Amino acid sequence: MAPSTDTTQAPQQLALLSPGDSSLHDRPLQFRLDARTRQSGLAHIAAIKAQLAERAAARQADATPAPSRRAA
Repeated sequence: MAPSTDTTQAPQQLALLSPGDSSLHDRPLQFRLDARTRQSGLAHIAAIKAQLAERAAARQADATPAPSRRAA
């Protein structure tokens, strides 16, 4: 049996780096963003985080048992 020649690489991920970040220039050209795209991406991430926090709070509220009432 021939040795495996699998040369797959891990996927690269887009990072919303600050413009002054020194590692920005180390990124491949296709992963560099202009300021407008970066701001739009950060706003979108903030909106998603807010939605997730809202859902988590709603789940937690549903999981909290209501105090039982006694009949008078």
